[in-house]
Amino acid sequence: MTDGAPAWVRDAVFYQVFPDRFAASARVPKPGPLEPWDAPPTIHGYKGGDLLGLAERLEELVDLGITAIYLNPIFTAASNHRYNAYDYFAVDPLLGGEAAFRELLDAAHGRGIRIVLDGVFNHVGRGWWPFNHVLEAGPASPYRDWFFLDQGVLDGHERLIAYGDGAPRGYRAWWGSPGLPKLRVDHPEVRAHLMSVAEHWIRFGIDGWRLDVPQDIEDPTFWPEFRRRVRAINPEAYLLGEIWEAAADWVAGDRFDAVMNYPLGIAILGFVGAGAIDQAVIERQSNYSRELRAIDGPGFAAALERLARVYPPDVAAVQLNLIGSHDTPRAVTVMGGEARRLRLAAVLQLTLPGAPSIYYGDELAMAGTADPGCRGAFPPAGATLGDEAAATRACVRALVHARRAHAGLRLGTTTVLATGERWVVLARQAGPGRAIVAVNAGEGPIGVDLVPGTASGLARVDVPGLAGGSISADGLSLDLEPWGVVVLAGE
Repeated sequence: MTDGAPAWVRDAVFYQVFPDRFAASARVPKPGPLEPWDAPPTIHGYKGGDLLGLAERLEELVDLGITAIYLNPIFTAASNHRYNAYDYFAVDPLLGGEAAFRELLDAAHGRGIRIVLDGVFNHVGRGWWPFNHVLEAGPASPYRDWFFLDQGVLDGHERLIAYGDGAPRGYRAWWGSPGLPKLRVDHPEVRAHLMSVAEHWIRFGIDGWRLDVPQDIEDPTFWPEFRRRVRAINPEAYLLGEIWEAAADWVAGDRFDAVMNYPLGIAILGFVGAGAIDQAVIERQSNYSRELRAIDGPGFAAALERLARVYPPDVAAVQLNLIGSHDTPRAVTVMGGEARRLRLAAVLQLTLPGAPSIYYGDELAMAGTADPGCRGAFPPAGATLGDEAAATRACVRALVHARRAHAGLRLGTTTVLATGERWVVLARQAGPGRAIVAVNAGEGPIGVDLVPGTASGLARVDVPGLAGGSISADGLSLDLEPWGVVVLAGE
C-alpha cells in the first residue's frame, strides 16, 4: 500500500539553514571561545549559531515569503555540521537544547512555517553511546552486533581503533571515515532504536524528515517501514531523500515523497552560468565536476523534458528544487561571482514545478567555494547590505511572493514555447492559472513570435534587479533585453 505526498509541499517555499552559521542568540550561553563570526569558515570551527538565533529572526523569513525550513542536523554531536550524532534524542546544548528547539518549532508554526529535520541513520558519530560502549568493552559489549566489526575484533585477536590519522581499524565506517561508524540497520535492536527516533521527533511536532545518504542503507525494507511508521503518526509528514541523480524508484510511493532535485539545479546553473562557470570551483565538488557543464537554451529545454519523463506530475510537484546547499559551492561562486546570473537562476528555480529551496544567504548573493566555504556566517541582524545583496534579496522576495500568488508559477505543466542559444521561453499552466517565463541569459537582445492568445489575460510580474523586456500590444511578439526577464501570470 502506498500514499501520496502531503499537499502542503506543492505550495511550499523552503529555506535551508545550517544552524551553526545562521544566527546566534544572547540567550544561549556558549562554553568557550568561538571562531569569529565574520572570519572565513573552517572545517572544524564553531561560530555559535543556535536555534534561538533562528527563532529571533523568523520575521525576516516571513517577509521573504518562506513557508518551510529545512534544518541541517541538530542532535548532539562533536562537529559543526552534526552529521555524526552522539544522541538522537538530545538537541545539541550548543544550539540551545530541546527547550530552544521547542521555542523555534512553536514560533515557526505560529507563523505558518513548517520545519523538516535532517536525519542521518546510515551512520553515527564514534561518540554515540553504543559505539563508545564497544570501544570500552570490546567484544564483550552487548552492542557489538550493532556495528560491522571485523571478525578479528569479535574473536578478541584485533584491537578496535577509532582514533588517529588513519583509516578505521576493526570496523566499517562511512566512506572510510573513522568518525562515522556504519550501523547495522538490519539488526532488530538498531532498527527499533532508529524507528523510535523517527517517531519521537514526529510526535514532538516536526513536519518531516530529510534523509541523508539513504541509498547507503542496504536493507530494502528499512525505508518502507520508516515511511509507514512516520505516516501513522503524521499523515502530512514530508519524506525527502538525499539522492543526487534521477531516482524514480525512490519516489514510487513506498519510500520517499521526493528527492533533492540536484539535476534541475545543475541544468539551471549550466544554462544561466554558461561562459562564466568557474571550473576550479566545481572541480572541488565531485557531483558538480562530473555533471555540471555549460549548456545552451535547447540543452536546458532537453533537461526539463528528461526530468518530466522521469517524474510524474504529482512527484515533480513536491521535488525539492535547489541551486545550492551545504554540500555544494555557492551558486553565485559557481557562476563566476556574477550576482545577475544568480538572479536569473532564481527566476527559473522559483517558477518551475516543485518546492524551491533557498540555501541560507543565497538570497543575499553570499559567495563561497565547496565545503567549508559554502558554510559561511549569515550577516547579523541589522547589517547594511551591499547593492548586489539588496538587489538579489528584492528579486528573490518578489519571485517568492509572485509564486505564492499565482498557481501557474508553482503547479501544473511546463511547455517550452521557444528557445535559442542563450534564451528560453516557457509556458506554465495549472488549471485556469497560466504563466509565461522568458529568460535571456545572453549579451544581446532577442525577439520571439508568440502564438495568438498565448499572453492574453496575463499581467506582468515585477522582477526587480534584472533587465526586462516587452510584449507587443497585440500579444504576438516578445522582446527581451540582454540579461532580461519577462514573467507574466494570471487566470
